[in-house]
Amino acid sequence: MQLTGKKVVVIGGSSGIGLATAELARREGADVVVASRNVERLDAVAAKLNATAIPADVTSDESIADLFRRCGPVDHVVVTAAQLRTGPFKTVAMDDVRATMESKFWGAWRVARSAEIRPGGSLTLVSGFLSIRPRPNSAIVGAANGAIESLARSLALELAPVRVNAVSPGIIDTPIRAAMPEEARRDMLAKTAAGLPVGRVGTGEDIARQILAFMTIGFATGSIVYIDGGALIT
Repeated sequence: MQLTGKKVVVIGGSSGIGLATAELARREGADVVVASRNVERLDAVAAKLNATAIPADVTSDESIADLFRRCGPVDHVVVTAAQLRTGPFKTVAMDDVRATMESKFWGAWRVARSAEIRPGGSLTLVSGFLSIRPRPNSAIVGAANGAIESLARSLALELAPVRVNAVSPGIIDTPIRAAMPEEARRDMLAKTAAGLPVGRVGTGEDIARQILAFMTIGFATGSIVYIDGGALIT
């Protein structure tokens, strides 16, 4: 119960990596606040975890400011929320490009500015391994991930003694892939798993465990940790 008595805010906590982080933090004794745009799903998660639910939209300055006015001082903040839109570099709509940065990068920026994190507490951002292993049709996501990692390092200096880190996941089997046809999703995950040294794709809990490590290891700041099943070495 390493987080007993600590207040943890998970933005994007209604599904995927955010939900896994909220669940794990709750098991470790934290007082958890989950925030998300999806109010229905958010309320269900809060009831399940006995957590506090606060609707929030990372693309809105006022929404994020209001979230932290309601939270007050907190110990740890995690940002997993992002709405990503991508496509071929020459043809992807500029509105989609801007929307990805607005959500992924500027969303994290808004949270970092508004959160009142107690000294020695932590802010953890989530990037993604496309920042250093790009692939076609994903330039904006890779760029946003790289910007997140740079931001984490800068904020580790500016926000000290608050600790700031980033975790960079590889391919994770989360509900974000639910929009794919089921057969195509399973085929993609199986092919990915076959090419990884660990022989499987990641789960939300894999990433959540690293996020909780950042919360509880007081010597960790300015760190970027890649949790990708060995994708970067293959």
